[in-house]
Amino acid sequence: MLKVHKHGIILRPTKLKFETNAVLNPAVYKEGNNVHLYYRAIGGNNTSNIGYAKLTGPLKVTQRWEKPFMGIDYEYEKKGVEDPRIVKLGKTFYMTYVAHDGKNAITAYATSKDLLHFKKQGIISPKISYRKAEKLFRQSRLKDAYYFFSSYYQDQVGEDVLLWEKDIFLFPKKIHGKYALVHRILPDIQLVYFKSFKELNNEFWKKEMTHLSKDVLLEGSHWYETRNIGGGCPPIETKQGWVFIFHSVEEINQGRVYHASAALLDKKDPRKVIARLHEPLFSPEEKWERQGFVNNVVFPTGTALFGKKLYIYYGAADKYIAAASVDIDDLIYTMKTNLHHHAYENR
Repeated sequence: MLKVHKHGIILRPTKLKFETNAVLNPAVYKEGNNVHLYYRAIGGNNTSNIGYAKLTGPLKVTQRWEKPFMGIDYEYEKKGVEDPRIVKLGKTFYMTYVAHDGKNAITAYATSKDLLHFKKQGIISPKISYRKAEKLFRQSRLKDAYYFFSSYYQDQVGEDVLLWEKDIFLFPKKIHGKYALVHRILPDIQLVYFKSFKELNNEFWKKEMTHLSKDVLLEGSHWYETRNIGGGCPPIETKQGWVFIFHSVEEINQGRVYHASAALLDKKDPRKVIARLHEPLFSPEEKWERQGFVNNVVFPTGTALFGKKLYIYYGAADKYIAAASVDIDDLIYTMKTNLHHHAYENR
């Protein structure tokens, strides 16, 4: 039986102006015995900045900045910089983050050599409207849900709204000499390869969209994935394959429920799914996961491996940052043997 230990809330909102409403969805990087958290912080005006905290060991907060680590610098991020993810390739740290201008949610990235000084490098997701994307979709064999989400965002935000591109991050290793980029055009998770960030322009994305179905990494296929799935944590390399923690969204009449999920991907070709959990890794069960800024949310965004124990850091009810842990070998075994049973324990 796979045991998931929930360790509770590790960061809460404070009285500081930039994080009075919520702290959530951290990028995570483990360095020695320290864990760096770069988290989304929402202030009283509902604008997001990125805050910073450092853990000693997997859970003990020993440093937390009283000012934003990364703020708003450009018109395309005037409503906020959100939901960062971080990986290291070679000597460079790559942080991807959502840039929100109040209408469009797109993804940009920043780079660093030392984890403290990041330079913003610009937008990497497609700057293409859903209306134009639909014409490209028709050249690929895609299910109706892609068109449903296109209509949904045009209706909710505006006919000229850009593709809602969130949950974008890199694999922490090149695959066959290329960067591997996880992204999410609803309702699935896609994976694209590229040699240079200069390639990531609209022409690149238009070409990808004409064969988008071939880029799909994972589709929703379980009861708790009825609305959509999306990227969570940058994949963890193991001898058995890439352990990929992601989120799944269940849609019911009472609202959406966000679950944490897991899959095992082939090391040489990550689009080959070796195995997958057939029940959630964990779900919103505690009061602080069920009630908050957005109810019924566990949203995993980063991990840290201490020995064989994999710590998963997640946004809880879009208000807090919490942690859960699981034995990584047990997780892989459970996925590969298709076991269904889970036990949740709180500490």
